[in-house]
Amino acid sequence: MVITVDPELEAALAASARAGGTTPEVVVLTALRERFLNRPAVTPRDEWERRLLGAASDCGVSLSDAALSREALYD
Repeated sequence: MVITVDPELEAALAASARAGGTTPEVVVLTALRERFLNRPAVTPRDEWERRLLGAASDCGVSLSDAALSREALYD
């Protein structure tokens, strides 16, 4: 697949690649993978749900209730 981009988009991709220490191709492939392969399990029904899902991020594992107790906070 060959994709042709306009000069403005090409400059933005090049700047993003320089800032990340990579190539424009890697920036584009990463963006495409995030956009099309990381689909949420829940399909948003309206703008509010889209914004809520967009604000969420995977933080790894959840802490146990014991880890969130007052005593554990001071350990």
